[in-house]
Amino acid sequence: MWREGSLAHRRIVKRFGWIIGGLSASCLTIPVFASPASIGETGIEASRLHDPPYNLIGRKIAIGQVEIGRPGLFGTDKAVSWNPAIALQRVFYRDTPAKADSDVDAHAAMVAGVMVSSDKTLPGVAPGARLYSSAVGSPLNSGQPEECLSAQHVALQNGGDLRAINFSFGESLQRDSRDEAVLDGNALLTQCIDWSSRVHDVLYVIAGNQGSGGIPIPTDNYNGINTAYTTQRDGVFTKVDFANLSAAPVGIGRRLITREINVGPRRAINLAAPGSQISVYDLEGNIVEVSGTSFAAPHITASVALLQEFGDRQLHSSQPNWSTDSRRHEVTKAVLLNSADKIQDKGDGLLLGMSRTVLGKDNLNWLESDAYKDPKIPLDIQMGTGHLNAFRAYQQFSPGQWSPSSAVPPIGWDYRTVEASASQDYVLEKPLKAGSFVALTLAWDRQVELEDKNNNKAYDIGETFSDRGLNNLDLYLIPADETDTSKSVCASSSEADSVEHVFCKVPAAGRYKIRVQYRQQVNEASQPYALAWWTAPEE
Repeated sequence: MWREGSLAHRRIVKRFGWIIGGLSASCLTIPVFASPASIGETGIEASRLHDPPYNLIGRKIAIGQVEIGRPGLFGTDKAVSWNPAIALQRVFYRDTPAKADSDVDAHAAMVAGVMVSSDKTLPGVAPGARLYSSAVGSPLNSGQPEECLSAQHVALQNGGDLRAINFSFGESLQRDSRDEAVLDGNALLTQCIDWSSRVHDVLYVIAGNQGSGGIPIPTDNYNGINTAYTTQRDGVFTKVDFANLSAAPVGIGRRLITREINVGPRRAINLAAPGSQISVYDLEGNIVEVSGTSFAAPHITASVALLQEFGDRQLHSSQPNWSTDSRRHEVTKAVLLNSADKIQDKGDGLLLGMSRTVLGKDNLNWLESDAYKDPKIPLDIQMGTGHLNAFRAYQQFSPGQWSPSSAVPPIGWDYRTVEASASQDYVLEKPLKAGSFVALTLAWDRQVELEDKNNNKAYDIGETFSDRGLNNLDLYLIPADETDTSKSVCASSSEADSVEHVFCKVPAAGRYKIRVQYRQQVNEASQPYALAWWTAPEE
């Protein structure tokens, strides 16, 4: 993409280096010995799913990647001087086949390796997945329209059955065409992401860079997952790294920085994942260490492939409590967020078997956050709902789908619709332990529509989107015999987010139910949603 050593190259990097999440100041590359720590038990526990009896590596599951450049193909691209164990399904330049030796990029190759490497020394999270990658091209002649076009093209691959797309790059507000641009969800690329999520049913995973000098567009999306990155403490990924640009603005820089975080109370980060000193191969086949949200995001994207391989396995064997709703992006989002690690369980199951205590940059844990204390704040500003744990996500996903028409098990999920001014109640079949914690996550989409000038049902350069807004849903845990939500023991009632999340302690043993309440209609009267729950029943 850029010619090494030239004056033009150095100028371009200086001007546009922030466009790729973590490739500049937060992405250090130094030779190291290999370590797959980020996918093992000290990281996201994905390698546990690779082994028997699970045998999940993402087989036949399509995932995508959109970046400035693309991974190289051995034998096609001269920049790739060795044969990397990355089985790329197809590579593109925007919405056309990629040309040999064009737009090959080390950053994109490293991100791809985190997802689908089948190398024995440095395996990826989902080495059996099918990866489709599109290069947007140099920032000198591309922008949000071309990035949207590339995302749409990737979303349509694999016969339209592509489950997640990784965005390890973004756009600066300085390059946004709107006057006095802010992070209000209405940049063209942000609207494109939310439109494509709904129309193509794909989960977008976005490197979550916000703050002074960040790459915040499209981190103000509603329908995807934004990630922060963690570093190791005592050998375990538990600490949100200081290099993340996702803290609340304080002090002398507040006026500047507030332009580069979400407008209003809506939080940007949904989930944290390993992103510090991640071992990967560069284009020459050397093992290097990299850091940044760029490398946290692909841990999440590829974890989707592991879950979806299991889900498709269940579908093909006609398992009960299983349907094609398992493929919905809202379901995957709810499952990943609800299963996140927050506070390490002491072995009694009261903290739902969580494997680590996650700390923010200020060394505060989730129980010390405003998200824990305030029902109107569903997400911690630094870590979202906590730290990605692929094995716990499998445990959350595997019990299957359960309808509110009868009592539901302690762990499960559902995809359904709720009507305006109505509610859906999920009565838990078993009493809950006093002092145990409950994790509940509700996810639904913002309604963004394409202004389709030529009526071809696809985005074309020059077209725009319209924001029809976000319906307001709330989430409650209430005693099973109560009908009044004011009697709830826990609640999540944000007025701005497309996620509600509850993590609370059960005050007394007994029967409880989960209520999904359609609080306020903004667009359609019928609102699809995904719900995931995890509880600790009395024995």
